[in-house]
Amino acid sequence: MTLRPVLIFRWIAFLLAAGYCLRTLFFGGWDGFGGPFRYLTIWALFCSFFAFSRMMAIEEGRSDARWDGFVCMTAVINTMVVFLYWRLYFADPTSVTNNGQLRAWSLELYLHGLGPLLQVIDTLFIHRAYRRLGAAFAWLIGVICLYVAWAELVVQRFNDAPEGMVTSGLPYPFLNNLELAERAVFYCSNLAVGAGVLLIYAAIAWGFRRRFPAPAML
Repeated sequence: MTLRPVLIFRWIAFLLAAGYCLRTLFFGGWDGFGGPFRYLTIWALFCSFFAFSRMMAIEEGRSDARWDGFVCMTAVINTMVVFLYWRLYFADPTSVTNNGQLRAWSLELYLHGLGPLLQVIDTLFIHRAYRRLGAAFAWLIGVICLYVAWAELVVQRFNDAPEGMVTSGLPYPFLNNLELAERAVFYCSNLAVGAGVLLIYAAIAWGFRRRFPAPAML
């Protein structure tokens, strides 16, 4: 098999995602119900792993299923994770970490930097997605709603920590300082942000396809 630049890129992206997924499963911290899957970051990581596996299948000619809606949603979720995490961390480190301290930099920079960036690059410039926005919006709304239901109805119920001024058990410390109505506003506002990011990426992808109509080559 010829090692073309795009294939090399996708192999690197896929292996990195696979490695961090394995690290999460074995060393991700299972001290509370739901373990690392309490966090949206980990949902985004595993979505990236699946998305990269499908891109590899296409690149190697093993599949022609594009999964456009799913890969677009994955890029948007990853972008939301990066934006929310660093915004909340720099405002108050204890709002998203247990003690205000970051974990290993190699982990933080991948989960909240490099990994999402690789996903966005692939969807915009290699896979050339964002053609079927209806499917992308459906995936985005579905995943966010599923995560909110998981956090509010399951994770909170079966965990006592972290504790907040209002409630306890929600995965991110700051959420436990918000009333239910305030959390609903937070969830809806971030869903709106996600929809906006999807539209921005769709515009970038459209412009790129117009400027470079031939398949992109790295």
